[in-house]
Parts: sequence; C-alpha cells; structure tokens
Amino acid sequence: MLVHLSIRDIVLIERLDLTLGAGLSVLTGETGAGKSILLDSLSLALGGRGDGSLVRHGAKQGEVIAAFDVAADHPARQLLTDNGFDDDGDVVLRRVQTADGRSRVFVNDRPSSVALMRQIGLSLVEIHGQHDDRALVDAASHRMLLDEFGGLEHEAESLARLHGEWRGAREALSAHRAKVEAAAREADFLRSAVEELSELQPLAGEEEELAERRQVMMRSEKIATDVNDANEELSGPTSPIPGLANLLKRLDRKRDELPGLLDEAIERLDTALDALSDAQTSLEAALRSLEFDPRALEATEERLFALRAAGRKFNLPVDDLPELTARMIGDLADLDAGEERLVALQAEVEAKRERYDAEAAVLSERRAVAARMLEAAVMAELPDLKLERASFMVEIASDAERRDPSGIDTAEFHVRTNPGTRAGPMMKVASGGELSRFLLALKVALADRGSAPTLVFDEIDTGVGGAVADAIGRRLARLAGSVQVLAVTHAPQVAARAATHLLISKASVGSEVEDRVATRVATIDVEGRREEIARMLAGESVTEEARAAAARLIGAGRS
Repeated sequence: MLVHLSIRDIVLIERLDLTLGAGLSVLTGETGAGKSILLDSLSLALGGRGDGSLVRHGAKQGEVIAAFDVAADHPARQLLTDNGFDDDGDVVLRRVQTADGRSRVFVNDRPSSVALMRQIGLSLVEIHGQHDDRALVDAASHRMLLDEFGGLEHEAESLARLHGEWRGAREALSAHRAKVEAAAREADFLRSAVEELSELQPLAGEEEELAERRQVMMRSEKIATDVNDANEELSGPTSPIPGLANLLKRLDRKRDELPGLLDEAIERLDTALDALSDAQTSLEAALRSLEFDPRALEATEERLFALRAAGRKFNLPVDDLPELTARMIGDLADLDAGEERLVALQAEVEAKRERYDAEAAVLSERRAVAARMLEAAVMAELPDLKLERASFMVEIASDAERRDPSGIDTAEFHVRTNPGTRAGPMMKVASGGELSRFLLALKVALADRGSAPTLVFDEIDTGVGGAVADAIGRRLARLAGSVQVLAVTHAPQVAARAATHLLISKASVGSEVEDRVATRVATIDVEGRREEIARMLAGESVTEEARAAAARLIGAGRS
C-alpha cells in the first residue's frame, strides 16, 4: 500500500508530506482547495504524463515521491528484479519535473524510464473516476479480470504455454518446409556440387600447407641447379683438380734438385687440392640433400590449384570448403529425407494444436460460468447504488479459429441503464455518475481478486443523493477491508466512514509584497472530522443541527 507521499513545488503545493495507513482514507475540502492537484501529483509519481505547467510558479522544478509497502510476492517486485533493480524494503517512485518540461525518473533511488515507472505504478495503484479511461473501463483488461474473478489464472497460463509450443512447432515446420523447397529448386546443382566436393575432400588449413610445401620445393629446385653447376666445375671435364694434381707431382719430383726452394709452393698446392676435394664432397652431399621428385611438386600444385578453383567457383575462402561440403551434404540429406521430416513435423503441429484447442474449449466454458457469476455479483450491488433498473453483462465472443495466447475468447463489460434500451460498453452507455457507480460495484465484486493494493476513487459520488452516497460509503469501507482505499469525496456519508480523514485547504503564504496561496493537507481528529462533515452537510454556515447530524453519521459509520 501507499505509505508515504511527499510533494514539493507542484502547482499550489509548496511542501507536503503525508503518511498514509491501511483502510479507507478520505480527502475532503472546498472546491478549488487542491484535491485534484494531489491526485495529479500522485499520478506523476506513477508514470503519468509530465508537464512543465505542473511546477509551482517561481520554482525551477517540482518533485513527487511515493513510497509503497509491497508484499514479497507482488508483481511489482518481479518487475524490479527483471529490470536489475534492488527490491528490498519499500518500493520508492520519485519523479522530478522541471519548469522547462523535462522530467527525471527514479525507482528505488536509481535512474529509470517512465515506461518502467508506469508499469510498476499500474501494478500498485488503480485510479477510478468519472473520466477515468485506464482501469476497469479498458476493454483490453476485461478478460484478464474475468479470469482472476473465476480463479482461472493457472488455466490461462497453461493455455499460453501450449500456444507457445504450438507456435514453435509451426515455426519449425515452416522453416523446414522452406529449406526443403529451396533445396529442391537447386537439387541438380546441389547434387553436382556434393559430388565434386566429396571427390575433392577439402580439409581445413590444407591450402596454407600446400602453398608452403610448393614454395619449399620450388626453392629447392633453384638451389639444386646452382649447386649442381658448382659441382660440375669441380668434378666435370673442366675441373682444375686433375691439372693441379699433375702440376703438384711434377714440382714434387723437382724438389730435390732445388732444395728448400719449392717446399712452400708444394705445401700450399697440396692444401688447395685438399680444400677443393672437400668442397667437391660437400657439394655432392648438398645435391643429395636437395634431391626432390618433380612429380611431387606437380601433384602438390595440381591439388592446390584444384582447391583454389573450387573456392572461386563457390565464391568463398578455400578454408570454408569443408564446412560448405558438410552443409551441402546435410541439405541434400534433408532433401532426400525432407518429405518424411515434413510429415513428422506436420503431425507434431496438429497434435499441439489439438491439445491447445481442447484446453481452450474447457477454459472458454469456465469463463462463461465465471461471467454469469460476475454478472450476479455486480447486479447484487446495483440496487443500493440506485441502479436497480440497470443491467450488467459480460459479453463473451468465442472463435475457435482465433487461437491467441490468452485463448479463443474476447470479453467486454456491457451495461444497460434502463429496461428496453440497447446494451453496450460501459464507457459509451453509462453517464458519468452511472459509470462511477458501475465501477464501484465491479470493484466490490472483484475486491479480493485482480486488484492493485491501493485504490483511488476520485469524486465517484458526484451528483448522487444521500442514500446512494451512503451506499457508496459502505462499499468503499468494505473494499478497505482487503485493500487500501483513498477517496476524494464531497459526500458526508462517505467521509463519515473513513478510518483517516485528510482535510485539504488553501491558505495565504508569503509577504505583503508577494501574496500567494498554497494548498495544505492536514489529518484531522474526531472533533475536526465532526466540524468538516457538518460543513459538508450545511455549507458555509455550520449549525448545531449540522454538527449533531455529523456526529450521527460518524457513529453510524463506526457501527
């Protein structure tokens, strides 16, 4: 419930802090005192439309804070959790409205969006009045309210799950059918491609490996040519080694004839011959190491070029060819087994649809029973509200082919205000005062089901007589037994039944130079209540008779 409302600089309200309790709280005051400003402020904190004109004249910004004591299992806490907000303690909604039209939103002291604030606000507070177009008069909510009244929420949730399963099966069937049809259109190309790729058998990373191997082979071939040329120079017909060897032998024979003169030359020639022989041996070893099979190079190039040609043909990198092969093989398998799979999926869709249809039909029957019970509950409230000649109806239209997540039914609350007249939607048929009383009767019927923890009734007793106002007061008091009720009223019969009475008034504030008025709200005691209800009964001149009548009303309200 709403436990605290703080307002700063909104229209005529400069500073206001209200602590609210359970039960029925009424707000009374003379016309123009600011009762509507209080509700506009609350609406702002619930995500209502912001406007710079709401900011008090002369102030830069206004602020409204609404704090709610919310049960642990209330949907508002799930909204907080789903959106990453702390849900411990009270739920606090704060709205800052600037004079230039900008607005800032805070949920539990963290910046938020107006949309989330509005969602949370709708789950916490319902505002009902003669011109309200959001709560019970919204036809879109009538089926949900009917389900809550009839205790059919679990059946509705189960049906929504079945609808999701059926929809998922239909989507799977549609996707598979599209896949098979696309494969069938490309069957010849697909078979040819699968045959070609299966024969090629591409492997991931194969292109890079083949290219590197080819480069090594090509480098080896070029190097081997140069080494072979060098070896030919040392071991071929033009080799200097035989000539040098003969020359060394001849010089060696002459050594004794010229003692000491040829020793150094012979030694150096001998060293040169050894070095040339070693070089020849090393070149022959290098040649053996560089030996390669030209056919291997040819095979490597053929494989590499075939893979690259396939990549160009299918317009994708060579490394993606294995994945393409697997996908095409799968598509071909789907094509070959497509009809069997389609039959199986179709059977699954039909089975899920039949199960949905069966449960939807059962839920539709139970909704019809709940509709009659709700009609009877509302009709029982109408005579005391001076609507004894009126009728309330729950119009259910069922279409087995509709198949929504919520079922096959639409529901709308209709009324007939007088016998012989045409029935129709409440908003179109009932006048302002009649609509308020129909809404109250509905809320009484739905009191412990499908209700926000705080209900606000804005002058729903306008234009009614004493007996009807008393009936309204008794029903508001009954509602306050299960939810928190705030009522803006001009009816003393309603005010007399309140647990808390808030008096709204205007007072002059400021200096003589800057005279202005501000709205004040005060919780009044028993004596103050008697005086205020007497004013509501008598007008400006409060008489002792009015005070006595007020005391009787308060006593009757307590009883």
